[in-house]
Amino acid sequence: MSPTDIALLKPHLHRQFLGLRTQLETANVPIKAVYFFESGIGSVVAKLRTDVDAEVGMIGFEGMTGSAFVMGDEQSAHDCYIQLDAEVLSIDVVSFTSVLSESPTLRPFLLRYVHYFYIQASFTGLINARLKLEDRLARWLVMCGDRVDGQRLAITHEFLSVMLGVRRPGVTVALQTLEGRGLIRSNRGEVIIRDRAGLIEMANGSYGKPEAEYARLVGHIH
Repeated sequence: MSPTDIALLKPHLHRQFLGLRTQLETANVPIKAVYFFESGIGSVVAKLRTDVDAEVGMIGFEGMTGSAFVMGDEQSAHDCYIQLDAEVLSIDVVSFTSVLSESPTLRPFLLRYVHYFYIQASFTGLINARLKLEDRLARWLVMCGDRVDGQRLAITHEFLSVMLGVRRPGVTVALQTLEGRGLIRSNRGEVIIRDRAGLIEMANGSYGKPEAEYARLVGHIH
C-alpha cells in the first residue's frame, strides 16, 4: 500500500485485540467495519445450514476483511470470525468509503488482494474435493504457520473439523497420521509444527500456487 493511502487511512484506524470466535462479518448482514490484521487469523466460513459449514478462506497479517465491500457490495455471503487470537486495525465503513472515494489508488490496490483471496478460495474448493484429508490438513497447517509468530497453533479438534469440513474423528486420525510421520506434535488444544518442509510435501502440491499469486499481485507473504 502506498504511503499516501496509509496516511489517508491512519486517522480512522483503531487498534483492537480480538479473541477466538469474535464475529467480524455475518452472512447477508451489512458489513459494519473492515479489519486489517496485524497478527492472528480470521476464517471465512460458508454455511449451508447450522450443522453444515466449512472454511473457504483464511486471513492473516497479509490481508483484510471486507472483500465484498471493496467490490461494491454492502454485505458478505459468508461468516467471518477470529480463528486464532488477533490484533487488528479496524475502520468503520463510513470512513472507509470516504477514503476509497478520496484516493484514486486504494481500491485498485485492494482489488489485487481481493483477487488473490478468491484464488485462495478456489484452490481450497478444488483441494477439498480432490485430495485426502491428511493432505488438506498439512496444507492448512502450513498456511496457518505462515501467518503466526512461532510454530504453536492454539486450535482444538472441534475447530479443525469446521475448518476442514469433516467430522472430529477424521481430524483425530489425520493428526495422528501427521504426528506419526514426525511432522507435528498434537497436544490438547494445540498443534506444534515440527517439519514445515515435510508438511508441504505431504500437502501433495496443494500449497504454493495461491501464495505465488499473492507475491505476484501484492508482495511476499513472509
